[in-house]
Amino acid sequence: MGALTVDLQASSVRELNAELHTPTATSYEVLDPKGAHAIAAGVHHPIDVQVRGHAGYYCAGMNDGGAITVHGSVGTGVAENMMSGTVRVRGDASQSAGATAHGGLLVIEGSASMRCGISMKGVDIVVGGDIGPMSAFMAQAGRLVVCGDAGDDLGDSIYEARIYVRGKVGSLGADCVEKPVRDEHRAELAELLAAAGLDHEPGEFRRFGSARRLYHFAAHNTY
Repeated sequence: MGALTVDLQASSVRELNAELHTPTATSYEVLDPKGAHAIAAGVHHPIDVQVRGHAGYYCAGMNDGGAITVHGSVGTGVAENMMSGTVRVRGDASQSAGATAHGGLLVIEGSASMRCGISMKGVDIVVGGDIGPMSAFMAQAGRLVVCGDAGDDLGDSIYEARIYVRGKVGSLGADCVEKPVRDEHRAELAELLAAAGLDHEPGEFRRFGSARRLYHFAAHNTY
């Protein structure tokens, strides 16, 4: 098994994904994506996929073990519901990057739009630039590292995910608070930044997480 090149001007996304689901090669180069949706969705083998250009909605969705790199920007829902493996975006990402993802590593070298990491369930997300508002909304587990600024309502209704921000935070959402950065947090930050290929100093980041005030029903919360 070697390398295979697929040109999406000659083949459909359905044909590409069928090949990736039952791979006859260990590495793939995808040419001329031109913003097509659902590129490399449902990969569940340890294969390498290089997408040469911009991708549309839900690129690399449900990835489970693949190493997928997009040499461009991506639309809504990149790496949605990822289970394991890595997804790297060399450009920017639109809304809901890494939504509901259970595991693996998502690296966005540029910036991500609103709701980055919404309902994340164990994935690690590292963003080289900024993230938009309502990011990490209802985040349940995993780690979100932001090397730039974060928009308003960061971590609204967050559970046990950990958020690290190097730049400014517009505002915090309900039940999200700033927490101390201890040695173990600086150690995991260094590990995540190294995995992402970024060389920021862990001591430059602030940590945010749940105040755990929304864990239990209270009579004053009824309407």
